[in-house]
Amino acid sequence: MTTIPTITLNNGVEIPQLGFGVFQIDPDETKDATLTAFEVGYRHIDTAEMYGNEAGVGEAIRASGLDRSEVFVTSKLNNGFHQRDAALKAFDGTLDALKSDYVDLFLIHWPLPGIDVDYVETWKALEEIYATGRAKAIGVSNFQQAHLQRLFDETNVVPAVNQIEVHPYLTQDALRAFNTQHGIATEAWSPIAQGGVLDDEAITSIAERVGKTPAQVTLRWHIQRGDIVFPKSVTRSRVEENLDLFSFELSDDDVAAIGALNKDERTGPDPDEFNYIPS
Repeated sequence: MTTIPTITLNNGVEIPQLGFGVFQIDPDETKDATLTAFEVGYRHIDTAEMYGNEAGVGEAIRASGLDRSEVFVTSKLNNGFHQRDAALKAFDGTLDALKSDYVDLFLIHWPLPGIDVDYVETWKALEEIYATGRAKAIGVSNFQQAHLQRLFDETNVVPAVNQIEVHPYLTQDALRAFNTQHGIATEAWSPIAQGGVLDDEAITSIAERVGKTPAQVTLRWHIQRGDIVFPKSVTRSRVEENLDLFSFELSDDDVAAIGALNKDERTGPDPDEFNYIPS
């Protein structure tokens, strides 16, 4: 089985650098898709309250025969629960859906800078959860530098992770450097820009030379830069392909060439403007 490297977070918790994402996987398909990921060799699952499929992840863990301690599970607070009491109740809902006593990592999904409830209040609720040990680490998702700086100034726990959109067309070099400066690990969502980078000549030429697919080359670029990634697929062959990132390396020139593709082009919302709350 492939040995996946781990990254040590700022509180000593170790997270596998490569995981399996269940974003946009139908709740009814999540159990089987996650079981496939376990069979292939993944031990890190990234879900969220907003995805509606935490229960399927929990079912897969129980059906897998794996001990709970062998699986790293991340979930995220849904956008409608930023008030303290609502956040605490929503976290209880996550544990209930997973049928687990804890999560390994719990994140604020979006900062929602335009809503009445300030994300600083939300973060303080996560600090309370963290103090109980029911979340082994806490972090944020889609936070910009200014959002993070407010947490540093007004709260006590530095986020362990900042999960942000990162791919060759949105390299996020400044934000990634800011994360690193403050001991925050960067997780990259949409790591292949929803497939948008896979036809880029710079990537396809490297892929042809090293005998790997454009997706593998792009994911390997993330790995070598130190990002934590969790590609998603419901196709077993693709799940296996996405795991095969550790039998080859990109040269420094390859890494630089892919990084030079940056266009500051997002596939998702701008965190400074996104204030969506599900109905």
